[in-house]
Amino acid sequence: MAPKKPLCLPSLLLLLLTLLLPQGGLPAWLLRKPNIHLRTSDPDFLAAVDSWFKVLLPKIYPWLYHNGGNIISIQVENEYGSYRSCDFAYMKHLAGLFRALLGDEILLFTTDGPQGLRCGSLKGLYTTVDFGPADNMTKIFALQREYEPHGPLVNSEYYTGWLDYWGQNHSTRSIIAVTRGLEKMLKLGASVNMYMFHGGTNFGYWNGADEKGHFLPITTSYDYDAPISEAGDVTLKLFALRNVISQFQEIPLGPLPPPSPKMMLGPLTLHLDGYLLDFLHLLCPQGPIHSILPMTFEAVKQDRGFMLYRTYLTHTVFEPTQFWVPNNGIHDRAYVMVDGVFQGVLERNTKHKLFLTGKMGAKLDVLLENMGRLSFGSNYSDFKGLLQAPILGQTILTQWLMFPLKVDKLVKWSFPLQLLKNSHPQTPSGPIFYSTTFPILDSVRDTFLFLPGWTKGQVWINGFNLGRYWTKRGPQQTLYVPKPLLFPRGVLNKITLLELENVPPQPQIQFLDSPILNSTLHRTYIYSLSADTRSDSEPMELSGH
Repeated sequence: MAPKKPLCLPSLLLLLLTLLLPQGGLPAWLLRKPNIHLRTSDPDFLAAVDSWFKVLLPKIYPWLYHNGGNIISIQVENEYGSYRSCDFAYMKHLAGLFRALLGDEILLFTTDGPQGLRCGSLKGLYTTVDFGPADNMTKIFALQREYEPHGPLVNSEYYTGWLDYWGQNHSTRSIIAVTRGLEKMLKLGASVNMYMFHGGTNFGYWNGADEKGHFLPITTSYDYDAPISEAGDVTLKLFALRNVISQFQEIPLGPLPPPSPKMMLGPLTLHLDGYLLDFLHLLCPQGPIHSILPMTFEAVKQDRGFMLYRTYLTHTVFEPTQFWVPNNGIHDRAYVMVDGVFQGVLERNTKHKLFLTGKMGAKLDVLLENMGRLSFGSNYSDFKGLLQAPILGQTILTQWLMFPLKVDKLVKWSFPLQLLKNSHPQTPSGPIFYSTTFPILDSVRDTFLFLPGWTKGQVWINGFNLGRYWTKRGPQQTLYVPKPLLFPRGVLNKITLLELENVPPQPQIQFLDSPILNSTLHRTYIYSLSADTRSDSEPMELSGH
């Protein structure tokens, strides 16, 4: 029987629900069929969907509310109205599949922003809306009523904060705005599910990205300014929200857990292991793939991370000559080297050309980084790598060797390695490995890795891929290091960096006892829900990711 008073879904339930959502990036192997149409009734896509849900949903069935479990409802798709296809045949297929595997008793629902209800809702699925602290929530709930005349008002993603993009300011939502919004909704008798209730981390290569006029990769931290921080600590926002909820229903008695203890360590000096090109035989032990034209990551089954493209100059280029890739064909970031010497960076949407020289037969290496897949809105098939052949002057470059790189495997199993370093320049630049070991003499605790002066790259702790750092762009300056990743006293810990551009004069790192998530001068975007209240400084479309 459905609860009669407003319901704030517990975070554990939210985790169960998000298992069913396509957000955050569909599996890259879908794009091995280059003509597939994602999130549509394309038979190839539906075959993959059916295969997945026929395994997943039966595992969830015993935990449904009417079976004695704690899952009271299940979401079908996610903000589909913000996707470009508006394929009702696809939505009907999903609804039928869920009913066939879960039965008729469980409540199935959809969620969309106010502008997405037309294409995101479907008869037979309960229509809900999502929005943050907005003055016009009565208007937004009125839109829900147009599609769902009866039943509770539901905000299925009430935004307690917001995500961060590299190069923009750390996003926050004030406690006053979030609590006032919650109070208004509860006074209306609405049910509320908070997103995010607990901040998180995009470890490894798992961050997503948005396309808002240009490509916007999301930071490693997903702290989100949430009521519970990325490190699992309660915040003042949580206490304020509890106070609001206590006015409408009883809250659990007893004290909340204190913040987990944190530790400081360092600075520690890192030592040069060698350039990425020095390890190519270990990074790609199976050898390169040859093709006249460059192939995408997906075509060679490289789902994430890095791939090196190599060709040789067919003639001498005496004067600095433009090197570029047509049609914004860098997905997503390219680190260019000639005979092992770093030349610079090309970047999707923002930096389109370099000027190169080189002798006939010179080795041209282009290291491509997958910066994260599009995960909201018109997230069309986001192929990675060199999508078209680069051009040098008037020459289309062909005859490419492609090295899919197993960087994580190298870091975990092959280091430490001894290489001759006398050929390396005094000021290292370009993709290069640094590392060091260190003991922890006191108790092991959570901490935050700070990389002052480093530019951009990837970092591993004891072989675990902690994620991307981009100190020079920000806003995030520290990476969360959970206690379980560190070895206790008596055992040496190992930190490894793959710096992609420039190493600081003092190659040092530190561990801090608090995070630094905001160090850019860019304006913080505050996202509004309604077109009539959005200002020029609020260009982003709503998405919960």
